[in-house]
Amino acid sequence: MRRKLVLLAMRYPGLKLLLLRRTLPELRHNHILPLQQELAGYARYVGDERAFLFPNGARLVMGYCDSDSDCAQYQGQEYDVIGFEEATNFQPDWIVFIATCLRTVRTDFTPRIYYTCNPGGPGHSYIKRLFIDREFRNGESPKDYVFIPAKVYDNRVLMERDPGYIKRLEALPPQRRRAHLEGVWDIYEGQVFEEFRNDPAHYLDRRWTHVIAPFEVPDTWRVYRSFDFGYAKPFSCGWWAVDYDKRLYRILELYGCVQGEPDTGVRWAPEHIFRKIREIESTHRWLRGRQIHGVADPAIWDASRGDSIADIADRCGVWFEPGDHKRLPGWMQLHYRLAFDDGGVPMLYVFENCRDTIRTLPLLRYDPNSPEDVDTRQEDHIADEIRYLCQYDPIAPRLAAPRTPAVFDPLASGGVGRYAENRFL
Repeated sequence: MRRKLVLLAMRYPGLKLLLLRRTLPELRHNHILPLQQELAGYARYVGDERAFLFPNGARLVMGYCDSDSDCAQYQGQEYDVIGFEEATNFQPDWIVFIATCLRTVRTDFTPRIYYTCNPGGPGHSYIKRLFIDREFRNGESPKDYVFIPAKVYDNRVLMERDPGYIKRLEALPPQRRRAHLEGVWDIYEGQVFEEFRNDPAHYLDRRWTHVIAPFEVPDTWRVYRSFDFGYAKPFSCGWWAVDYDKRLYRILELYGCVQGEPDTGVRWAPEHIFRKIREIESTHRWLRGRQIHGVADPAIWDASRGDSIADIADRCGVWFEPGDHKRLPGWMQLHYRLAFDDGGVPMLYVFENCRDTIRTLPLLRYDPNSPEDVDTRQEDHIADEIRYLCQYDPIAPRLAAPRTPAVFDPLASGGVGRYAENRFL
């Protein structure tokens, strides 16, 4: 990144460039000090401006952003090139805001942003969506985003001069090793539900994946509804089928999030939310005519300011029981259900149509100040309503032991066992 920006500054007179690291100490040790040596006698460093001034008038500014107030200092600035070094360490909101500084009136140069990074960190989901999953929203054009993967093996000079570096990477904890050595973006250090798997190759056989193809839910299975209220933040409602072995299947969901704006609520009034839930339960073929047991965040029974949200739900014909709000036991129950047995069968599945669950659950990270808990500054609303349901009917930790397919295995072939009535769509 540093060499690229220096070469651009040398080639284009008057170019304005910004190179960012998250913290000022990182910026100083990783970029300012090396550049002072590399550019000595050529580009002049102005300390109070943290900028290198090139003989042709190009200007390379060294910036950092470790808080919202740091981010605000870039408002109104203008650059032809912006480089985010270790981009996944930045909050997505900061990346998006600073990117608005990219503008130019030049006709000889196309403005551009460079990101260098490893999987993991607060910006992981943002970078992954654009460059790995290539899921674009309004205002984002696929032709503007190019991913250039590079692993340690591509660094031939390093491999020749320090072959032991590979062994040091191999000695990292498993999650960090997969991210930094193998470049895996689906799992990374700090991920809470690292056991979550989404493998389309196994949507039909349901082995070693939590995401599966939808099927017609048997009439004899119980159906549940889990709920977490939100207004400025998204609300979340999930519908579940439960088989004879207490295995959960998330079959439908209603997620109150503004399209294209993660973790931003649609600001529906409670009456609107519960009328929509009632409409879905009255019309959808998997729910129509069934007795549905509801469980929700106990906070919706707060009536200190008049009618509680639960009272409004009752009037709309949507009934709930209070869920267990204890966070750590709830997360452990979710871990227990995500665990695979020896045959690759978990106790919780998610239908592939539940896209927001598939999007948000794997991205949740631990709280740095409470290592066993989920960081509540993330999009954790679906995870919250899932833990209410898991606590509603808790299970014991699963031991990896052989099971008899004829007893419980939904993968049994030839129609053997209780799952013969299931039919994939």
